Amino acid sequence: MENLDDVLNKASKCLNCKNPMCRKGCPIATNIPAFISKIKENNYLEAYNILQENNLMSEICSTVCPVERQCMGSCVRGIKGEPVQINYLERFINDWAKENNIKYEIKCKKSLNKKVAVIGAGPAGLACSIELKKAGADVTIFEKEDKCGGILEYGIPDFRLSKDTIKNLIDKVQALGVKIKTGVEFGKDIDIKSLRKEGYEYIFLGMGAENQTTYSLTKEQAHGVFKSDEFLKKYNIGKHIENLGVTVVIGGGNVAFDSARTALRMGAKEVYILYRRNEELMPARKIELKEAIEDGVKMVFQTKVIGANVVNGNINEIECIKTKIENEKAVDIEGSNYMMKVDTVIFAIGSKANEQLLNNSGIKTENGLVCVDENYMTNIDKVYAGGDLVESKSSVCRAIATGKKAAKSIVGE
Repeated sequence: MENLDDVLNKASKCLNCKNPMCRKGCPIATNIPAFISKIKENNYLEAYNILQENNLMSEICSTVCPVERQCMGSCVRGIKGEPVQINYLERFINDWAKENNIKYEIKCKKSLNKKVAVIGAGPAGLACSIELKKAGADVTIFEKEDKCGGILEYGIPDFRLSKDTIKNLIDKVQALGVKIKTGVEFGKDIDIKSLRKEGYEYIFLGMGAENQTTYSLTKEQAHGVFKSDEFLKKYNIGKHIENLGVTVVIGGGNVAFDSARTALRMGAKEVYILYRRNEELMPARKIELKEAIEDGVKMVFQTKVIGANVVNGNINEIECIKTKIENEKAVDIEGSNYMMKVDTVIFAIGSKANEQLLNNSGIKTENGLVCVDENYMTNIDKVYAGGDLVESKSSVCRAIATGKKAAKSIVGE
């Protein structure tokens, strides 16, 4: 438990602005001044209720979301000094509730007479399901994996987000009355037509961006090359990869850092992150960089991997080229090529929606994203989409926001 004097001192920094920019910076408009005011009054129960009423994933958001670019990044105190430590205070309240066995009582309205299928149990799908059920809808989640949580369960490693936290969330969702069917894959076991036949008037697509971005390093088939999603999933389900040796992660986002730190925990001899631009332009959070370096990850900036050599079917070395930054873009430096001995390469350079699957279902896409209107409805009537399907480089909190807004539209129809 945090030192209470420290908590109150941090809470006292909040100015309780009449026009709170922090709330505008939060994708789900958490009433930040209100919950902090309750902390100042030592009314932790009411602070917890305010957070939970708006977002059952409050604990998760305060742990993994890029607050520096969202709520804290919008705090007026940060203009000339340090912003209010909003995520610290939010974590304190959630920790206090757990330690005191406080349960938030979720109130659901009477039947809305709307039957909704939610595809995918990641942050967007869970958020949509929660809001729909609170409004009285009949909601069923269809999840292709054995467990719910999406990126929370299979993408974010346990040293960053506790599996117990995810389990507690799913327990809350089920306690609401949301039905969950796992091992059911959209496009294979179910589709829009079959769901309509089963009486689902509305459908929310929240299965995430399933296609990882890579590029060819060699014409030969080679062991030791992974996509970040499969690599992290193996760790999260306990199937650790052995003999990683010297490992290189290509990318500069949070997923690259999760992959690098995970590789160390799997026993990699050395781990390097190679990023084509400089540290200032790297999209990952500064805290991720700090913690990775503390773990022993080595950073190599302004370096691009352009090829690889294979020996006996295994990656043996990679070819790199140094870059210079021009107008925030990485430009190759001619003649700066060099070779680096490696055993494992992990791609962590982004992901896109499975456009073929979506297009086969009649869903319109553009540049790897589902086309939606302001309420997240697709080109098909009463079929909605959210999360990584509609936003590139989304955060957990932003995914939640898309699910909540789609639910609000469904409820309001």
